[in-house]
Amino acid sequence: MTGTARAAALDPVRAYLLCEARAEADRIAEEARGMAAAILRQARRAADEAVALAVAEGRADAALATAAEQARSREQARSIVLGAQREAYEELCAQVLTAAGGMRDEPGYRRLLSRLTTMATRAAGPDAATAVQPEGGVVARSCGIVVDCTLPRLADVAVDELGDQVRELWTP
Repeated sequence: MTGTARAAALDPVRAYLLCEARAEADRIAEEARGMAAAILRQARRAADEAVALAVAEGRADAALATAAEQARSREQARSIVLGAQREAYEELCAQVLTAAGGMRDEPGYRRLLSRLTTMATRAAGPDAATAVQPEGGVVARSCGIVVDCTLPRLADVAVDELGDQVRELWTP
């Protein structure tokens, strides 16, 4: 089975998990937007205060000092914004991972586990050995091929599949 065929075999799982992840991501994104907006407002206030202070000192000390302080303030503001974005992304990943783990307690989990086992076995080959994993999902192994259909791995794939949509967390 080629890599493309294996990837295609996982398409229903990806689609299901992506749908679930998007729903959870929408909820998380709304919450994260609120948090990010508050952090951004605070960062902008801090940057504005730092720039205002730099202008006052620059008038007294010299144009060169003003330029240097403004550059430092922009760097600081950028650092705060990037930190807030990283925090929002990490929170999204953690919440998606938690939600994926929570699927084990859902009524449809046995059906999902059966589908994951079937797909992983098909992707790994007919002589594949499968093992249900404690964190949820299954791993299939055959002739040096490992197909990881664990819930944490599928959650990572689902977040990765969001791609640039993740930027909506911090785009006003």
